[in-house]
Amino acid sequence: MAITYAWAVTSLKVKDEGSNINAVVQTYWTKTGTDEDGNTGVFSGATPFTSVDVPAGEFVAFEDLTEATVLGWIQGVFVGNEAYENHVNEQIAKQIDAKKNLVIEKDLPWAS
Repeated sequence: MAITYAWAVTSLKVKDEGSNINAVVQTYWTKTGTDEDGNTGVFSGATPFTSVDVPAGEFVAFEDLTEATVLGWIQGVFVGNEAYENHVNEQIAKQIDAKKNLVIEKDLPWAS
């Protein structure tokens, strides 16, 4: 069964690095997977950054950031790291599978 993924940035930490004011140094994010039946699984991650090596003129001021920009940074680190990507997707799939095979306790049919 196919899983569709959605990413979201949940939090940012900043600090001044040289002339870069409020440079993003830590991101917190989620990757949510949803299967065709609407079952979901969520992985929460954190990715650090530094602006020290950002070429002059390419630094994006904090107030000009968009979620798409920050997700691009995160995915740039994440995508291509096959072991980490597989780990995250497996964790999401396990959550989805657990919901599909949910064992629930029911009242005894004769107890009413």
